[in-house]
Amino acid sequence: MSVTPVTPTWLDKGDNAWQMTAATLVGLQSVPGLVILYGSIVKKKWAVNSAFMALYAFAAVLICWVAWAYKMAFGKRLLPLWGKAGPALYQKYLVDQATLPSTAHYFKHGAHAGMIETPMLQLAYPIATMVYFQFVFAAITLILLAGSLLGRMNILAWMIFVPLWLTFSYTVGAFSLWGGGFLFHWGVIDYSGGYVIHLSSGVAGFTAAYWVGPRLTKDRERFPPNNILLTLAGAGLLWLGWAGFNGGDPYSANIDASMAVLNTNIAAAASLLTWTIIDVLVFGKPSVIGAVQGMITGLVCITPGAGLLGGLLTGLFAEPTLCSFFLVVTNSRGAIYGSGGGQQFGRQLVGGLFIIGWNIVVTSIILVVIGIFVSLRMPDEQLVVGDDAVHGEEAYALWGDGEKFDMTKHGVEERIKSDEETVYETQSKQVTVEI
Repeated sequence: MSVTPVTPTWLDKGDNAWQMTAATLVGLQSVPGLVILYGSIVKKKWAVNSAFMALYAFAAVLICWVAWAYKMAFGKRLLPLWGKAGPALYQKYLVDQATLPSTAHYFKHGAHAGMIETPMLQLAYPIATMVYFQFVFAAITLILLAGSLLGRMNILAWMIFVPLWLTFSYTVGAFSLWGGGFLFHWGVIDYSGGYVIHLSSGVAGFTAAYWVGPRLTKDRERFPPNNILLTLAGAGLLWLGWAGFNGGDPYSANIDASMAVLNTNIAAAASLLTWTIIDVLVFGKPSVIGAVQGMITGLVCITPGAGLLGGLLTGLFAEPTLCSFFLVVTNSRGAIYGSGGGQQFGRQLVGGLFIIGWNIVVTSIILVVIGIFVSLRMPDEQLVVGDDAVHGEEAYALWGDGEKFDMTKHGVEERIKSDEETVYETQSKQVTVEI
């Protein structure tokens, strides 16, 4: 390959192309994937609000990410759990070779103490690609968190919450486990976001739901999806986009990526079929929404182990050869493989507890502070009406299912009065003619 300013010697075109493709696949999971899924799986009166929460988060995270958050997650170390904040916008910085400066790992004991065990991670593409790839991971984490708050959270509070949670929660988990923080150097395994994305968004989602409060009783009793066909479309984008999620995490177009993509799809299909069979056995008929839930369950469960082997059980079953593809701590292995493998289970447990504890505390603090200035929960008047009261817009020009249309919006009351006057005048003329 000839060397030019746009094709330096360190650039691998295959790796760069795959990494950008994988990032775009993950981006499609969010926009339009989860935008469509959220907008269609909720009650009709919340379709616009739910879809917009996802769309807003995607845009807001990108601006915060390049302005300060990327370097907090993948830059030079500030604290054992945090990198130094700074912009990732300058041309000279973005076109340089991608590195993770805090990932160099040194021997701590024995004759080799202080010597490099695993060198700093250097990638075969520019920093711009890495910034883009990690952005879509950060964005989908906030959007997954939003799923716990649909149909209840004040949109203004959500708009404030997104940059704060990204800054004080997501970047800590990402740096600690991926960017060269203390859990990274301790050897905790998080292949593709089992802790950084799914555990943190789940715990933060439960915590946020507690502080925001419940939906209306009527909505809790009946909350049917407004468009199952669009739900399937969103779910399909989520499924295929997951290939970029797990296949992109080796940071290279290599064997690990191939295994991750195949395992991801097998897990999704197996989980979908299992859920469908259970529906038939228990309820006598297959459920489309149940199949979607099964598919998502399979994708989430395989994510921590798409290239290793699943969740906390990684500490038991992580295969030594696959560990060597990914971890900076050499000779890592699950407990069943002996030779100190039991330590891995302990590391996985501590890593998970850290993510859980951090997200409960930080999410609570953020929401309590926001709640001082802005109500976290929509007022009951908006909760009764839905999208029309919150955004002045409706997903469909149809009303039914006992839902109320806000008569004060769009001059409806004036139109009704005008119609009544017209009817009165017409009736008066008819009476005059008859006389």
